[in-house]
Amino acid sequence: MDRRDFVRLGLAGGAVAGVAYSGAAAAGPAGSILEAGVLEQQAAMRAGKLSSHSLVKQYLARIKAIDKAGPRINSVIELNPDALGIAAQMDGERKAGKVRGPLHGIPVLLKDNIATGDKMCTTAGSLALDGVRAVRDSHVAAQLRAAGAVIIGKTNLSEWANMRSSHSTSGWSARGGQTKNPYALDRNTSGSSSGSGAAMAASLATLAVGTETDGSIVSPSSTCGLVGIKPTLGLVSRSGIIPIAHSQDTAGPMTRTVADAALLLAAMAGADERDPATKASKAADYQAALVTDGLKGMRLGVARNFFGRNKEVDAVIEKSLEVLKAQGATLVDVTVPNTNKYDDSEMEVLLYEFKPGLAAYLKEYAPHAPVKNMADVIAFNLKRRDKEMPYFEQEHLVASNAKAGLDSKEYRDALANSLRYSREEGIDKVIAEHKLDALVAPTGGPAWLTDYINGDHYGGSFSSPAAVAGYPHVTVPAGYVRGLPVGLSFVAGAWTEAALIRMAYAYEQATLHRKAPRFAAKASV
Repeated sequence: MDRRDFVRLGLAGGAVAGVAYSGAAAAGPAGSILEAGVLEQQAAMRAGKLSSHSLVKQYLARIKAIDKAGPRINSVIELNPDALGIAAQMDGERKAGKVRGPLHGIPVLLKDNIATGDKMCTTAGSLALDGVRAVRDSHVAAQLRAAGAVIIGKTNLSEWANMRSSHSTSGWSARGGQTKNPYALDRNTSGSSSGSGAAMAASLATLAVGTETDGSIVSPSSTCGLVGIKPTLGLVSRSGIIPIAHSQDTAGPMTRTVADAALLLAAMAGADERDPATKASKAADYQAALVTDGLKGMRLGVARNFFGRNKEVDAVIEKSLEVLKAQGATLVDVTVPNTNKYDDSEMEVLLYEFKPGLAAYLKEYAPHAPVKNMADVIAFNLKRRDKEMPYFEQEHLVASNAKAGLDSKEYRDALANSLRYSREEGIDKVIAEHKLDALVAPTGGPAWLTDYINGDHYGGSFSSPAAVAGYPHVTVPAGYVRGLPVGLSFVAGAWTEAALIRMAYAYEQATLHRKAPRFAAKASV
């Protein structure tokens, strides 16, 4: 067992008993401090009933009991060997009267495509980067450290953020293996932020960060019974995140409550000189948006062209619509136009941007890596086919590597087409025509069976309009289909995160749908 294996599995400190109001590490977390949110944990710290060191130690014990043993959901790909030391430092600052903010001493997990300049690797799940440490923090990691958060580990993901194959299985990476859904272990967590989704559902940390190009925050959040926020492009810096496409990539919160997501987003947001898109960043006081009457007077467009894919999901969302009306919202049935006019152009944009983006990341954050570009990754995978490609190939990597530069007419036309039909002739158009505050729809279907033969089968998703447009998207638990969570989505124009959080929080507080998973072997039938 080498150092990396120890860090992944050793969990220095071993199993510990919970604090007085916490259950045993392997027990269900209902009512425990491990299931609690940021504000509750902060209150316990202020009262002297909890320390950051104790909290981190308990989460590490739970990871050992739930993630690497017991149900073995396999959501955490690597642990930070310095986590307990950082937690002790935060406790020392608190004792000295310095509290950096709401995240001071709070444990957080980062998806393993977000660079950390510490003893952990940043690999996007690929063996090509196994053992490779980033030379410095991503802006997101730096922001969280400055806020006092304790980064306790990295989460597994669909390898290369699910941009390796058209026949992939979400939640699988060569480095991390297969992540399981805590609500039914034979079901998928969706991708690509699969580990962040499963870890949050299983209460393996207080907070987690995912990344999204199209669906990779909101889809695993929906299938794991979580709140997910895909921010406006440019609200959160992309520097130091292994990319797919700069036109759509963003990091965002994945949490058990809207309040936690709001606090995490506030800490992550902000301008970064390394990311020009953040010059237009319009962060707001997201904590102030946590009001229970946030749906009163809102005019919401029910995106009916995203219904009809699963009758049981539709039934859950119809009940959600009744809640929205009862909370004071006016609902209008609408169709989001032209959603079929950018499927092909979106993929072209992703393929074009992936190759230069990856090369730039490797040059700046991992210049010592054995791979320098897309061609090197493809060659590595061919040499390690038995480990890297036992289930699916690398068609997307090959297609991206064959693309010309970003000055090509094909790329520029594809990008213009995607933005036209997702923005001014898409979300902007329907919101303006019907004078809407937001759009609502089912986020997607329930978790599907993990299937290495047939690959993923999503059953529909509401992710693409906001993802392609670069607009914000919030999903919140809406209920269950045969024991599997489904989410309700709120989408609007650029920089409307505060308004969407206000609506999502009001809905969440009126319903409180989320229930901790029981790690069932199969979904109920």
